[in-house]
Amino acid sequence: MPDSAKPPNHLPDAPGVGYKPRHFGDILKQPHPVAWLEIHAENYMGDGGRPLAQLRALSERFPISVHGVGLSIGGEAPLDAEHLARLKRLVSWLNPASFSEHLAWSTHGAEFMNDLLPLPYTQETLGRVADHIDQVQIALGRQMLLENPSSYLAFDESTFCETDFLAELCRRTGCGLLLDVNNVFVSATNLGMEPHDYVDAYPIDQIGEIHVGGHDAETDRHGAPLLIDSHAHPVAEPVWDLLGHVLARSGPKPVLVEWDNDVPEWPVLRSEAECAAAALAVVSA
Repeated sequence: MPDSAKPPNHLPDAPGVGYKPRHFGDILKQPHPVAWLEIHAENYMGDGGRPLAQLRALSERFPISVHGVGLSIGGEAPLDAEHLARLKRLVSWLNPASFSEHLAWSTHGAEFMNDLLPLPYTQETLGRVADHIDQVQIALGRQMLLENPSSYLAFDESTFCETDFLAELCRRTGCGLLLDVNNVFVSATNLGMEPHDYVDAYPIDQIGEIHVGGHDAETDRHGAPLLIDSHAHPVAEPVWDLLGHVLARSGPKPVLVEWDNDVPEWPVLRSEAECAAAALAVVSA
């Protein structure tokens, strides 16, 4: 395919979905309204096989966003050089429209934990995370986006609020931000905050991508609401409402629907993307 026929190297201000191989045929046959796709980097770091063949075929039709879940940007140890090298190889041949990671840690010594764990927001943490972001951006030769976490507790030692911490990381490193609206709603509910206040304090001009997804609603041992960022359900109505508040401030942005567990058939996921399209249409008119 000539270069002129390849998708543009940016994400459109339109709905995208997290790609799952079970939807490969459906996406090629009936993508509307999906304009772009996101993959998890760690699923495509091998040397060949069906996953990479499908990804190559999709990349000829859609802009691709690469979302990392294993760098442990907030970890105390240096970044894993082998993991970063595999990520660089993937990004080099795929040339995705966007790369993002989480403001979280997931490693301790040689152990990798299958979770994205929170950080205290201190000057020490700020310096460490900024150094790791610089290392990633230099290795990949591109800007990365950093995603706000889902929080289930707050640290007494924190000296920054999360929005100020993110803004300072952008100032120091030149990184952009991935605003996960579901994470905002989950964290605000769990920590007793107002999600709209968080959005109003967020460095909105740094957004390169927006996520929405589903969560589980439980109660803690005291009977208080406890939300779990499960990505296993449709987007809750309050999260769609909060997305509308975000878009009213930011204008149109790329909006991704995440659904990573108990993945439904394609028509269900496509209907969620249609809801994202409707939210975008309000601010695009």
